[in-house]
Amino acid sequence: MTAFEVEQPILNGPFDEPAEYWQIEEGQEPKRVAGRRRAGYFYRDPKAPPPEPGTSARGAWQELELVNLIRERLAQWRELGYAGATRTTLELLHYWRRERQRPLFFAQLEAAETIIFLQEARSDLLQGVDVPPEEVPAGVQAFRRYACKMATGGGKTTVMGMLIAWSILNKVVARGDARFSDVVLVVCPNLTIKGRLGELDPATGEASIYRARDLVSPDLMTSLRRGRVLVKNWHEFERKGMSAGAKVQKRGQPERITSTIKIGAKTTSGRGGRYMTEEALAIALADPRMDIRMVEDRRPGKSEVVVEETRYVESDARLMQRLLGREVGGKQNILVLNDEAHHAYRIRQGGAGTAQEDAEATNEELEEELAYESTIWVDGLDRIHRHRRINFCVDLSATPYFLARAGDDTNKIFPWVVSDFGLTDAIESGLVKIPQLAVSDASGEQQAAYFNIWRWLMSRLSGAERGGRRANPKPEAVLRFAEQPIRLLAGAWEDARREWAESDEERPPVFILVCKNTRIASVIYEWLAEGKPPEGIPPANMPELRNDHGNVYTIRVDSKVIGETDVEGAKNDESRWMRFTLDTVGKRAWPADPQGRPVYPEEFEVLAQKLERPLHPPGRDVRCIVSVGMLTEGWDCNTVTHIAGLRPFMSQLLCEQVVGRGLRRASYDLTEEGKFSEEVAQILGVPFEVVPFKQRRGPKPRPARQNHVHALASRMQLEIRFPRVEGYQQRIRNRVDVAWASISEVRVDPMKVPDEVKLKSTLLNRGRPSLLEPGGMAKLDLEKWRGEATRQQREFQMAAALTRHYSEQDKCDAPPQVLFPQMLEIVKRFVRDRVVVDDETKRVDVFLSPYWGFTIERLTEAIHPAASNGEDAEIPRYEQRRGFGSTADVDFWTSKKVKEIERSHLNYVVQDSKWESSAAYHLDNHSHVVSFVKNQGLGFAIPYLHAGGDHEYFPDFLVNLTNGLTLILETKGHDPLEGVKIQAAERWVRAVNADGCHGQWRYELTHNPNEVPQIIDRVAERHTTVLATSGSS
Repeated sequence: MTAFEVEQPILNGPFDEPAEYWQIEEGQEPKRVAGRRRAGYFYRDPKAPPPEPGTSARGAWQELELVNLIRERLAQWRELGYAGATRTTLELLHYWRRERQRPLFFAQLEAAETIIFLQEARSDLLQGVDVPPEEVPAGVQAFRRYACKMATGGGKTTVMGMLIAWSILNKVVARGDARFSDVVLVVCPNLTIKGRLGELDPATGEASIYRARDLVSPDLMTSLRRGRVLVKNWHEFERKGMSAGAKVQKRGQPERITSTIKIGAKTTSGRGGRYMTEEALAIALADPRMDIRMVEDRRPGKSEVVVEETRYVESDARLMQRLLGREVGGKQNILVLNDEAHHAYRIRQGGAGTAQEDAEATNEELEEELAYESTIWVDGLDRIHRHRRINFCVDLSATPYFLARAGDDTNKIFPWVVSDFGLTDAIESGLVKIPQLAVSDASGEQQAAYFNIWRWLMSRLSGAERGGRRANPKPEAVLRFAEQPIRLLAGAWEDARREWAESDEERPPVFILVCKNTRIASVIYEWLAEGKPPEGIPPANMPELRNDHGNVYTIRVDSKVIGETDVEGAKNDESRWMRFTLDTVGKRAWPADPQGRPVYPEEFEVLAQKLERPLHPPGRDVRCIVSVGMLTEGWDCNTVTHIAGLRPFMSQLLCEQVVGRGLRRASYDLTEEGKFSEEVAQILGVPFEVVPFKQRRGPKPRPARQNHVHALASRMQLEIRFPRVEGYQQRIRNRVDVAWASISEVRVDPMKVPDEVKLKSTLLNRGRPSLLEPGGMAKLDLEKWRGEATRQQREFQMAAALTRHYSEQDKCDAPPQVLFPQMLEIVKRFVRDRVVVDDETKRVDVFLSPYWGFTIERLTEAIHPAASNGEDAEIPRYEQRRGFGSTADVDFWTSKKVKEIERSHLNYVVQDSKWESSAAYHLDNHSHVVSFVKNQGLGFAIPYLHAGGDHEYFPDFLVNLTNGLTLILETKGHDPLEGVKIQAAERWVRAVNADGCHGQWRYELTHNPNEVPQIIDRVAERHTTVLATSGSS
């Protein structure tokens, strides 16, 4: 086992703060440590020479002191109940952390809470929390920036949705509070992400992320829609030229610029590059109207010239109008969210390339593209701040670093990073796949050769083959040494493909080769996909990756093609088709509308018809991608299983960017331990050293089959509908009653809440007191408190609290003097009969927290108007926006075992446990059952109170019986909240039945699935008798 290899990489659940981590130190075995890893990163000086073979390229560890301080203060803020936060913020924070079917990842909660903390926390908690401002040139006004570092797969879009909801909803309530904004500008790097971020617009209603991820309750959506969310591609920040056609027109605002023109076969321009023919350049320089002056002629060594010219561009006012539109008008104080924000930093002008940049650059065009993109992005934000004022800006990125052309800051993290949940944390929490890296081979070297393929093969090339200082080796020479590692991975990929096919997974696994430049990528692509080996290289003979007979299994993706399709209006049809292909790798079909018809992306259907291509997702059958550089941000394929790096990796930052493209999980099903199962990506040639990676022992686990659980149109007669209850309505005129049969007990348990403690004054070196050492002993207990008041006095206090709770409600007509005697008798009976104690002298402890709160919650759930005395029965308060739920809405994929069923609207029932599987069998074969459904992906929830918060209970099954009754069936084992949930379910049934608009319901719970047939018989016969009796009367 190597220094970075661990047996169990996943230590933590995805929804909880990390409680353990792997301590990784050079030359030491990994150590499993309790607590949370300190935030930090490895920095390597870009001017340092390349590391020697067998030595680490990680660099030195730099602790993020600001992030660690904020973590500590944020924890204190939570313990203080978010002191200083607005009421709206408190509601959102509690809403995000409440019990839900799809909990939010801890990484998402922490990132959002960090930004909110910096804006709203009490001033004493912010003491010493100084976020460094961005360094800006003279004459530029800086705006506040906060950066959240979140690994790929951590859910950055959800965090943006949380922050947008927080800002807009607070602004709607407090228009004069400048901490909040109701105009939000989201900036992203390409059209792929822009299309996906459309769900951040509240105007999309139920399709928005606020409802899809349940970030905002339905009743707040109207307020949320009062804000404006604009999603812009960074390209839209570039000021448009004012000339028209070939004619030079001096309209607009003049701007003197210096630019590089590359000499090419045609005159054109694209992302980060401008091309002219020799003839066109000569004409432009000779024409005085063009106002172009030669600054530097780099020919013949380089096919480019540097010129100074005057451009006429739109004014800032026109730019603001185009970006923000009339709906925003002249509003100030804009919240900005930068997605993939490592593109948005200030380029150092005039800085020479470092040794690392020279060695790493895939070609000079990529470096220029980065400089161009960063300049346009930040310049656009500067102009918005100048004219409309940016409230503050939140940068979200897995790698918020200065990537290049940043002088001494290159490879350093943004100093305004305030939250860090990086790739190592994501692996340990199971949010991403686990990388398997090369650890040993027969070379006898300390480091496996294919751990860093590029370094290994470059050491074997001759000086002529390496291509000089800038390391542009001959592609054929690269393939000569790269063939074996490619074949090794291709063989493993083929094994995975067969295993997936045998497990009925229709999608193929995906193999990615990341190349240094287009020349290397072209040679490898032709070798693999077209059967054209270069001289001296044997044929690939990999038919599974060969493009023939109309099948496209391998594609080549150039950075130039990606750049052209990142902006509106790709230059040619094939480039547009490549974008659709790349965006649909790993997708079997287009999403469908309610009628089952495919929903195509905009322009796709027309383009497919024009090119005479089939209408299925063009990336459906892609198995291999040969790419130059990294694949575009926002690429969300989750079927990548193998990656080969055929390029230099001089920093761990670059390794993380490349590896991150292939680590998105395919399944998010939890294990019995509440963690995600391990998923693996095998990687050669990407020398990632700062993560724990999976030890390879024994046979590789077979990929789990993905099963599609959904409603069948042919079984519409078996549909089950249910009301969505969000609360209850009561009108108490005089008398109340209590559902004593279903009310849950409260147990006073000193093991869970100790009622006494011993203290000792001696403190040993090991940092804790010892009973065996000399020194005074003290005992603290509750005996004095227990004697300070009688039980009757405390019962009066609780009854008074209940009376106030009800008398202050709008729908309570009973005066306090009528309610109090009733509440007092209820409290006395509960304390006497429903409080469980081991020592009778401690029964009064129920009047202490947390038992006090438990008791109040139990009673408010059970108290209802006394219908037998003529009071109006308690009825549900239904959700207004979504309406009723239905089995027709169920549509999800799972890797868990499923079983076909007949008496259900759905095709399968998921077999989560033997108990549930046995219960499903009995339900599917009982004569009194018309139809049933397991409550998975259904959304049937019963609200209840516990520990001072709102929660939701999701029972196991809904069952329609032949007598017309709908049964809610629970088959769980031991649940510490069983009594609370039974009480909540009984209240739900009582209220829905009293309303009478959704039929009659009943709730049953069993701890033995073999009792299900008897329960069905009993409920069916009893209810039939009741109906017959009521009918005869």
